[in-house]
Amino acid sequence: MRVRGFGELEAVVMDRVWAREGATTVREIFDELAEHRDIAYTTVMSTMDNLHRKGWLAREKAGKAFRYWPTLTREEHSANLMRDAFDGGGRTDVVLAHFVDRMSDEESASLRAALQRLSPVEDAG
Repeated sequence: MRVRGFGELEAVVMDRVWAREGATTVREIFDELAEHRDIAYTTVMSTMDNLHRKGWLAREKAGKAFRYWPTLTREEHSANLMRDAFDGGGRTDVVLAHFVDRMSDEESASLRAALQRLSPVEDAG
């Protein structure tokens, strides 16, 4: 799985961090990853440190280790990627039309519901 803006391992780590509630440690992420792949603890530690330096993860000292948490939710990150696509994709109206045209019925219904929530309520009086 590749999440735009992240390297392959960074995307896997961010996916695991986003899936957790609250802060996590390198050990906890390492233990999850080691169940599915051959990986070194120091590789996970370096990756999480890199994500911290890039601003994707915040951290605080907890004993000898750090506890990490994401600085953005997965949804906020996705919204930023969508914003980037609009900014760099040519005419926004055409990009948006192509995007909407490729939506499933469920996604289209979700978009309509989100737009209704965000639209200002008209005064009836």
